[in-house]
Amino acid sequence: MLNAVKQIVIVGGGTAGWLSAAVIAAHHKNANDTQLQVTLVESSDIPTVGVGEGTWPTMKNTLRQIGLSEAEVFSKCHATFKQGGKFVNWVHGNGDFYYHPFTVPLGYGKLDLAPYVDDIENFAVEANFQHHICEAGLAPRTLSELEYQGPCNYAYHVDAGELADLLKHHCRDNLGVKHVVDTMVEPVLAADGSIEAISLEKAGKLTADLFVDCTGAASLLLGKAMGVGFIGKEDILFNDSALAIQVPYESEDTPIASHTIATGQDAGWIWDIGLTHRRGVGHVYSSRFTSDDEAEANLRRYLGDVANGIDSRKLSFSPGHREKFWHKNCVAVGMSAGFVEPLEATAIMLIELSSRYIAEKLPADMSLMSVVAKRFNEQMDYRWQRIIDFLKLHYMLTKRPEPYWQAHCDETHFPESLKEDLALWQYRGPTSGDFDSAIELFPAASYQYVLYGMGFKPDFGRQSYLYNENQQAKQYLARNQQLTQQMLQALPSHRAYINKWLMTA
Repeated sequence: MLNAVKQIVIVGGGTAGWLSAAVIAAHHKNANDTQLQVTLVESSDIPTVGVGEGTWPTMKNTLRQIGLSEAEVFSKCHATFKQGGKFVNWVHGNGDFYYHPFTVPLGYGKLDLAPYVDDIENFAVEANFQHHICEAGLAPRTLSELEYQGPCNYAYHVDAGELADLLKHHCRDNLGVKHVVDTMVEPVLAADGSIEAISLEKAGKLTADLFVDCTGAASLLLGKAMGVGFIGKEDILFNDSALAIQVPYESEDTPIASHTIATGQDAGWIWDIGLTHRRGVGHVYSSRFTSDDEAEANLRRYLGDVANGIDSRKLSFSPGHREKFWHKNCVAVGMSAGFVEPLEATAIMLIELSSRYIAEKLPADMSLMSVVAKRFNEQMDYRWQRIIDFLKLHYMLTKRPEPYWQAHCDETHFPESLKEDLALWQYRGPTSGDFDSAIELFPAASYQYVLYGMGFKPDFGRQSYLYNENQQAKQYLARNQQLTQQMLQALPSHRAYINKWLMTA
């Protein structure tokens, strides 16, 4: 007789807890044979971080799978579209910028257009129409196109607190998730080191077959109680602090950027995210290279008068991740598993991927838990390595002279895996074959946008015989110009689209 997983307890709410609950419960909603019960325990007196407003395009599929409509998310979370990232002052610091759009270049997988463009730093301009759409402040689709559809790949900007609240109600009302508001006193460990139960202030002991640790950076289950160590990555990614602030628009019809704006500073960068009712802005920086006061001054200088009288909130973090993420019958999701920095919105994406793995690979018998855990840890190790590589790539090619940026260019701070990639890319650009794992987070296109946008140009001449597709390249480049003009004429402004769409939804 199978000893099935019947009780899952998620400890901690916020985006990590409620998104995990939604993904797991939705996947098993109709599996009557398992009778799986998902319970989420959260304390009413522990605030969430609540500043993670950027998502990755994976969120489209996640929202659809858990049964939410885009219109509901937009109306209840002040959401907007995110079509990529705009990186300002990351190369020279003199007003330069490049885009990492979410739509792949024309010809992607068939032909790398990089050898055929005149200026490598303009790769995203010549090879993709989304750069122009973002610069024009346009939505990724027209009103005639359906939810989750459209010619442009996109993600979302959302109010993190409102998203967690929407997910909470959806989980309780539609997905059968049991909600317990109580404070955990301590986990109760079994003789073999697994978690037997959690002790709650009011309800006493709560048992489960699998515990999901969503307690944030404290990692109260996996880290504190079970003793799984933390691997710091501050030698690669230097940022460990952030100042976050929420500011109003100048008027109700102020244009909304349909991308995240990341503006380089002397010892970090500033994020600028537009929701429908406000902007979420923050300065990420390294305490080794600047002070809190200097970072605050940079943030105020960036914002101008719009931030007068509004306080910022200080956040500190240690970049890195747990030695393993699933140990015995406990798996960490969200900041309890790790955090590096908000660049490229990897935090919520990892919550999606982790909870989906738990949902889809949930062992049919408790005896298989160790096998599932082992494979989960292997995948997550790889994913964290790739995330760290990709984020480091944004810094290490800069021409900026400040000590912070120059330290990022020191090869002693490069991951070995990234050194290997760069050695290959000296003579050719990133290709799909470099990223052939089934669990890749960032495709070769993402590396192309950042690598070329930062001015890195491979010596294509070393193997010039491979780049003799001039006619086909010209056709792609011309096609991109044609598509760009068509979309600039057809797509509505970002704010106008959202207003009209929600009035008719």
